[in-house]
Amino acid sequence: MTREMDVRSLDDLAFIAERTPHVLTLFSGGLDSSYLLYQLSKLDCKVTALAVDLDEGADYAELERITNFFGATLMVVDGRSAFVEQAVLPAIQAQAQYLGMYPISSSLSRPIIARFAVETAHKLGCGALLHTANQSQNSLRRLNGAIKQLGYTGFTGSPYEYSALTRQEKVAQLSAAGLSGFQTRGMSGDANLWVREYESGCLDNPEDFTVSPDIYRWTRARQPREVDRLEIEFRGGRPFALNGQILPLIELIHQLNHLAGCFQIGRYSGLEHLEGGEKVLEVREAPAAAVLLQAYRTLETAVLDAELIREKITQEQLWVREAIEGRWFGALHGAATAFIAHTAASVTGKVTLQLSEGSAQLAAIKAPAALYLTDRDQWEKDIARERGSRSLAEQHARRPLRSAAQAEGVSP
Repeated sequence: MTREMDVRSLDDLAFIAERTPHVLTLFSGGLDSSYLLYQLSKLDCKVTALAVDLDEGADYAELERITNFFGATLMVVDGRSAFVEQAVLPAIQAQAQYLGMYPISSSLSRPIIARFAVETAHKLGCGALLHTANQSQNSLRRLNGAIKQLGYTGFTGSPYEYSALTRQEKVAQLSAAGLSGFQTRGMSGDANLWVREYESGCLDNPEDFTVSPDIYRWTRARQPREVDRLEIEFRGGRPFALNGQILPLIELIHQLNHLAGCFQIGRYSGLEHLEGGEKVLEVREAPAAAVLLQAYRTLETAVLDAELIREKITQEQLWVREAIEGRWFGALHGAATAFIAHTAASVTGKVTLQLSEGSAQLAAIKAPAALYLTDRDQWEKDIARERGSRSLAEQHARRPLRSAAQAEGVSP
């Protein structure tokens, strides 16, 4: 797709509305996507607002209230299964953490959302596919990259790339238009069943910020706590059962978000780089991700050769880099995925974690094809017997005798 099809400012909206009768826009119900509907409502084009459900707990009555207000058609698609199978499961196997610090999130969700968006745009015959990421959000390159890699040829991009408005300016204009409800939203957020993340507003300045406990939903201390030990079973690299109960992966993640979240496990704060190298602060909570990544790595150490794990760690960061840079559907990301998936086939067993406030400590590992020792003393005896079944005298008896001169290295 040529750059002449890139939408980058609010001024571009009138141009594309004159050239396509139907615009598809990604819609979350947040301030940015609602403000885009407001701008599109001034133009002569049909607008479909696509919400992809990744199990973030969206209020669909609120989504419909906003789309109806601006005369747009709301379309909701269930992306939960695709997200878990195509993004979360590979992320568990890839130990997908940004620089090893915290679980990645939008890098996983944006390609799945983009796939649904491109499929929907083709189905509805939409000549434009818009989103609302801005230059301080890495979703800009992730969505743009995924949509282009998926072969969409219509107008696409974000009008906020070059049109920068403050949250206060957008709230004021929406309020003047008669749509209220955004005044109390002081920060930007993104959520799915894997990670909840927060940015902007009171989190803008990494040198001086305060995280209010009220923003957390999963990692709030709650009593009574149902369990303080988690036994997580994997089969062929897939989380299979929790505390002896076989569960679909979606349900297993939900339960871990609750059970580990009660102990305030899985809170993260850190910087992430933008495309130009600048850094922005993000705060996130991901209790299920925290314990699943820990359990998976632990089980890997039990069943995989050390050299294979070392090489896999290199592939993991390659996998993460391609994901965060918006190259999810690229060949390099595909090659790293294949390497990691091959190693996952051997990851079978159980890991038990003991939970305490803010911590999950390893309590047990059990794997049918384990490389670890369970009785070191007996192993020492066995290996000594096996490797020591020879004597120095026997070895010398098998060799021809050398003269004293030869032993001294002197030619006879």
